Formats: sequence, structure tokens, C-alpha cells
Amino acid sequence: MRELWWYIGVVTCLKLLLIPAYHSTDFEVHRNWLALTRSLPLCQWYSDETSPWTLDYPPFFAFFERFLSLFASLVDPKIVHLHEGLNCKSPTAIYFQRLTVIASDSCLFYAIHRLARNFGPIRRNLLWILVAWSPMLVIVDHIHFQYNGFLLGLLLLSISFLMDGRDLAGGFIFAVLLCFKHLFAVAAPVYFVYLLRHYCWGRGLLKGFFRLSVMGITVISVFAAAYGPFAYHGQIQQVLLRMFPFGRGLSHSYWAPNIWVFYIILDKMLVFMLRKLGFSFNPPISSFTGGLVGDVSSFSVLPKITPLTTFIIVLIALSPSLINVWSKPQPKSFSRWVAFAYTCGFLFGWHVHEKASLHFVIPLTVLAVQNLEDAMHYFLLSIVSCYSLFPLLFERQEYPIRVLLLLLHSLLMWLGFSYLYRKTELCEATVAANKLGGPHKASSSGEFKICSMTRIYLFGLVIIELYGQFLHPYLLGNDLPFLPLMMISTYCALGMTYSWIWQLRQIIRL
Repeated sequence: MRELWWYIGVVTCLKLLLIPAYHSTDFEVHRNWLALTRSLPLCQWYSDETSPWTLDYPPFFAFFERFLSLFASLVDPKIVHLHEGLNCKSPTAIYFQRLTVIASDSCLFYAIHRLARNFGPIRRNLLWILVAWSPMLVIVDHIHFQYNGFLLGLLLLSISFLMDGRDLAGGFIFAVLLCFKHLFAVAAPVYFVYLLRHYCWGRGLLKGFFRLSVMGITVISVFAAAYGPFAYHGQIQQVLLRMFPFGRGLSHSYWAPNIWVFYIILDKMLVFMLRKLGFSFNPPISSFTGGLVGDVSSFSVLPKITPLTTFIIVLIALSPSLINVWSKPQPKSFSRWVAFAYTCGFLFGWHVHEKASLHFVIPLTVLAVQNLEDAMHYFLLSIVSCYSLFPLLFERQEYPIRVLLLLLHSLLMWLGFSYLYRKTELCEATVAANKLGGPHKASSSGEFKICSMTRIYLFGLVIIELYGQFLHPYLLGNDLPFLPLMMISTYCALGMTYSWIWQLRQIIRL
């Protein structure tokens, strides 16, 4: 247990050092939520428009902000003032909000402890290093500013209960998570099918119906606690409108590296070729290459993509996993199914943020410390996902931080996986030798290796980074400012698509 506190202490010191670092507009978003939940009655939380950063998370997160506002008002009353606190960047506000993110990570640490408690010492330590020291979480939460560590802690906690066979507790925590952040609902079909099959099905009619009723009452009670007060005030429609703003468009201002990157580029290429042939096109209302996306997702040639289209595609992509869950409801595979669900949502979903890659990278860590193939896949995926977050930190003073974080993470992964699977191989060889009554040479096939294709692909990331940071400003100056971001999105989308195919193959093989 002592080494676990050492991991927590090291990463906490790093987070404290990053308090003065750059923070995004999400900092003001959460400060405004502190103010409106403190200053306004509950019936106005989801209708207030004092700030453009309106409340659009589910009710439990609003209650969480209300809880934090009690302490914020003691630290600095201006933080929670609805009008005077607008764009407040005082040192007290910065320190208070940064410290709340650091404190909320305790949920993540407990979840890691619970998941790793039955692992051997090497696997347990490596899991702590990869999750607690994740550069993605440091970048997104402790520089950019969000509360993903806390929310992912709830997800991992739910997975740990399900892997232990405690289905009711796992379902309850996932329902709580959905009432904190609804974007985790992509995995809801996996949870529903698994709990129905593993917890309720095949236990006799009466017992199965009883368990289904208990699970249903548990989930409904969670949602009633979250949404009940707003239903009482007649605010449910307003809450849902804020939570699901489908008018924001297919892609975010910085394209998440998913399948729609290729769709957008294909549309641009078709426009270019058809114009060369003499066809004319009206420019779309909002440009995908202007750095900002308006209220529509306009294409010049290809059909318009709607939220319903992406919803159907995600369900179709997810269907092999759901079939596998129903036919083989094994608790040990649950982390894989959840990660695949979030990968489907990321790759094919509507208005996906690049930060959403955390939803599948973190659960895949649990598999990476248990299986060599998963470790090699995770090595590539985690580097690609972390690199895709680089545009979030666009100021020069943060550049060395993001590069060093990724390099250190890559080195720790390589050393950790090499030691883990070399050690495992030697132990298996020793056991085999004892059984045979003589020496037994270990096969090198069990070692952690980075294949040539992975090396070539990762080298491509280096080329893109060198171009974006050095060659582009030299060759083009301020022209085509969106080109380096487009290159990052497109190249990382190749890696993400490969990851989805690889995960699908693994699920089919289960």
C-alpha cells in the first residue's frame, strides 16, 4: 500500500506545479456553473443565460457544482457572484478550481486500487503508473481544465464491481455516472444487455423477474433523484434541450480524429475536382476548415450527416459487441466491451470532442496489463490519443510540457510492458521446466515488441509535428492556419480507425 501512496504523491505534486499553467474556456464554464448553482434557484439553473457558458451537464454534476460552491463562497465570494464573477481569473479562483479537480481525482485513485487489488505486484504497479500518471488526464484535466479523472473513476469503479460479479452495484454506479455526464451513455447498450443476460436471465422466471425489477427500481431511483426536482418545477424539457444541443454540428472546431474527418476531406476533394470540370458550388454556411463550426453541418457534394444517421451507425458498429455480450457474458471481458462501445461512439458519433478518447483508452489499460496483444495495441493507441490532444495546448509555454509528458509516458510503457511480459515469460518457462524435470528455454515470441508498421506510423507522427511546429510557419507563414490541425486529425484518425478494427477482431475472437 505504501507504493500506491507514492504514485499518488508524485502525480499530485506535478498537478500542483501546473496550477499556474494555461487553462481553456472550460475554466470559466465551470466557474459560471459554480455561480449560477449558488446564486439562482434550482428551477433557473438550466434556463439562465447570463453567461454564454450555460449549464449543459446532467443534474448530478449541477449538484456537484452546487456542493463545491459552498466552499468557493468561503474562499472568495466573487467566484460565485453571477455578474461580478464573469471571467474571474483571480489567483484565489484559479487555485480553488484547480484544487477541486485534484481532490476529485481521489475517486479515480480508489477505482484503480479496487481494480488492481487482485493483480500481482508488477501488474498492479504498472496499472497505477499508466492510469494515475496518464498524460492525457494531466493535459485535459490539470492544464486544459475538466473533471474527467473523477468521472472515469466512477466508470472504472462500475467495471470493477461487475468484474467481481456484483452486478447490482456496478449497474447502480453506472446509472450515477450517466447522471453526472450523459456522454458516457454510449456504453449503456452494453450495460443493459450484460445485466439482463448475466444478472437476470436463466435464473428461473420468478427469480429472474425479481432481479429485473430490483435492477429497474435501482436505476429508476437514481434518475428520479437526479431529474425529479427539475420535473417538479416543469424544467425537464429545458434540461434535455441543454444536454442534447444537436444544432452544434457534426464536427467540433478542432476535428476529433474519427471517421468523419475522411468524409469531410472527401467532400472537399470532390468540390475541387468538379470545379476543375466546370461545375460551380455555393460555399457552405459554415466551413469545416475555418477553425469554427456553425449550427449546421454543410457539405457541398456529399449528403448531409444528421444526428440520427450517426446514432444508427454507432448502433450498427456496436452490434457485434452486443451479440458477444449476450452469447458469452463473461465478467472478465466487460472492460473490453465498454472500451469498444466508446470507440464506436468516438469514431462514428455526432459532434465528438477529441477528449472523448479518454473514455476507451483508460478502460483498455486494464486489459493491457493482463494480455500481451492488448499491451502492444495499447502502446500505439495511447500515444496516438495523447498526441491528438496536443492542439488543446496551443500556447508556447506549454509545448515542452506536452512533449515531455508524452515521451515520459511512452518510455514508461515500453519499460513496464517489456519487464512485465519478459518476467511473465520467464515464470512460465520455469514452471514448464519444473514439470518436465529439466531446463526449458523460454520462447521470445512472448516478449513485448513494437512491430515495424507501428514504428513507421509513429515516425509519421514525428514528421507531422515537425512540419506543424517548424516547417509550416517557415513555408506558409500565417496562410492556411488550419492545415497543421487538419493533418493531425487526419493522421490520428488512421490510428483510431485501426484501433477500432483491431478491437472488433478481438471481440469476434472471444
